[in-house]
Amino acid sequence: MFNNSDINFEALKRKAYNGRWATLEDGIIPLTAADPDFRMSTEIEQGIIEYIKDGYLSYGPFSGLPEFKKSVAEHFNSGKNGNFTSENVLAVNSAAMGMYMVAKYVLNPGDEAIIFDPVDFLFKKTVDAVGGVLKLCPVDSQTGDIDFEMLISLIGPKTKLISICNPHNPVGRVYSKEILKKISEIAAAHDLWVMSDEIWSDIVYDNIEFNTYSSVSEEAKKKSFTVFGFSKSFGIAGLRIGAVLCNDQEVLEDFTEKSQFNSTIEGVSTLSQVAASVAIDKAKPWFNDFLAHLQSNRDFAYQTLKDSGILTPNHPEATFVIFPKIENGMSSDQFAQHVLQQGKVAIVPGSERWFGKGAEGHVRICFSTSKEILEEGLNRIIKSF
Repeated sequence: MFNNSDINFEALKRKAYNGRWATLEDGIIPLTAADPDFRMSTEIEQGIIEYIKDGYLSYGPFSGLPEFKKSVAEHFNSGKNGNFTSENVLAVNSAAMGMYMVAKYVLNPGDEAIIFDPVDFLFKKTVDAVGGVLKLCPVDSQTGDIDFEMLISLIGPKTKLISICNPHNPVGRVYSKEILKKISEIAAAHDLWVMSDEIWSDIVYDNIEFNTYSSVSEEAKKKSFTVFGFSKSFGIAGLRIGAVLCNDQEVLEDFTEKSQFNSTIEGVSTLSQVAASVAIDKAKPWFNDFLAHLQSNRDFAYQTLKDSGILTPNHPEATFVIFPKIENGMSSDQFAQHVLQQGKVAIVPGSERWFGKGAEGHVRICFSTSKEILEEGLNRIIKSF
C-alpha cells in the first residue's frame, strides 16, 4: 500500500491541479501543493456511492449534517484532547473558508491581526481580504520557536486577533500544551481572539501529543475558534470540506448568523459532509497506514537532504512537507527555478508570496507521494547542481 503501483498517474494528470500533475509538462515531478498522490480510501468512495443510491441530494441543515458535526466533535475529543459537543461544530467550505470567516467576524477594517512569519500565505490573504492590518511575529524558520517578547510588543489598542498554525506549515512544529497556554494567557490579558488553524493536526509523527488550542486553559476555551479540514489527512481536497469549532455556543450561533449560514446563501454540500464523516468513522485504518508511510518518507527525505550539502533540512514533527535551508547562496525563487529547469522537479520557493519574509532562503518540498517518486525527485534536485 502507498507504493508507486498504487498511484494512478493518468488520473492525476487529469485531476490534480494547484501546481501539481495536471498543470505541469510531462516529465516534471511535482513536490509542490500539499495534496496526496494517493487515491482516497475505498471506505470514503463507498460512503459517497451509498449516499447517492436513493437518488436524493436534498438541502441539509444550515450548520451541517448531524452525523458530520458528531464525527468532527468526537474526532477532536478522542484524538486531540478536545472538549466539544456536536453543537460546537459548523460545517464550512474548506479550512481556508473557515479562516476567512473567522477574520471577517473578528476584524473590522483597520483592526490588527498578529500572524506568524513564516506561515502559509492564507493567513495573510484572509486578513487582507477583510481590510485588517497584519502584524508579523517571527518564528524560527527551522524549529518554529515563537519569539514571545516580540509577540507581546506587537499588541496595541487596535489588535483584535492572534492567528496560530498548529501544527505549523511550513516548519512542521507541533506546539506543546505549555506554549499554547502561554499564548492563551497573553491573549486573555489583552482580551484578544485566537484563531487556531489545525488542518494538519492528524498528521503528527513519533506519537507526539497534540492538544487542540481551546483545551489548554479556561482562557483559551472562552475566546477562540478552531479551524479544521480534510484535504491533508484523507485526500479529498476537491470536496472543499472543513469545520469551524467554538466552545462558546452563543458565539458560534452569532458567527453562523453573521456568516450567512442561516439561509441558503451559504452552507456546505451534503455529499462533502458525508465523505468527511465516513473518513473519520471508517477510514482510520487507511489513515494509520498512510501516516506510517508518511513518517517513513519524512525520515528518508531528512536523511537524503542532510547528506546533500545543498539543502539543510529541518525535522518536521508533523505535516507532510519539509522546509530545508538553501546552502548555495541562491534565493528561494532562483533555487526553485533552477530545480524546475535543470532537474525537472517542481517545489515551492520560500518566498514572501507563499510564506512571508521569514521564509526566504528556504524551499518547501512535499513528500505525500510514493517512496519511489520522492527518491527520484530528491535525487534530481541534488544532481541538478
